[in-house]
Amino acid sequence: MTQTAISIEDLHVSYFGNEAIRHVSLNVEPGNLVGIIGPNGAGKSTLLKAMLGLIPRDKGQVKILDKPVKEVRKQIAYVPQRNDIDWDFPITVLDAVLLGTYPRLKRFRRPGKKERQWALECLARVGMDAFSKRQIGELSGGQQQRVFLARALAQQADVFFLDEPFVGVDASSEETIVKILKELGEQGKTVVVVHHDLSKANEYFNQLILLNKELIGFGTVGDVLQSKVIERAYQGQFAFMNGMGV
Repeated sequence: MTQTAISIEDLHVSYFGNEAIRHVSLNVEPGNLVGIIGPNGAGKSTLLKAMLGLIPRDKGQVKILDKPVKEVRKQIAYVPQRNDIDWDFPITVLDAVLLGTYPRLKRFRRPGKKERQWALECLARVGMDAFSKRQIGELSGGQQQRVFLARALAQQADVFFLDEPFVGVDASSEETIVKILKELGEQGKTVVVVHHDLSKANEYFNQLILLNKELIGFGTVGDVLQSKVIERAYQGQFAFMNGMGV
């Protein structure tokens, strides 16, 4: 029986009594690169955090790799939005990536030579090994995002969640990140990304979740990026979307 990477059933989330997302149900199979798209305030980051159990759910069920999230935490990597991270925290680039090795260490054990070498390999993969001794706060936005992707890689996870990873990054860093995400998909890993730029959705992903508080569309990029489907989600912003050729 084939394992399902992500299963969501009738998910509802609210903040202070205000409905954020409702009636979201879908299944993601392993090896897919999935973009979560939708207008501002659509609940994209809320959906991501609810899947991870980082915020409470009003109702509904989420399973990762056919199990409750708390049972498969070690197999899940999460890269939060950059503005959710304390960049003044006194930690080097290498130490930040080493944090990704902790979930697979035995209790009370600290990273050793093997883990440091693996962390350096992950930094090399994102082109940041020359910055290993730098403080993370000294890096540019794109460099910081690469480091946190390296931390996710160091975790050797099966499912990756990234919240707006391309915001505030340079073109070179964006290209590097996309390349690695595609490699992960080719390795059978599942990648879910909150993204706001529809013009690159076809280039970056093979599946899309289109959200506007409820699920408007889910499936292949070609199926979701249909004008009638997009219009339902973006409504008044649709004229702008037409200008992009959607």
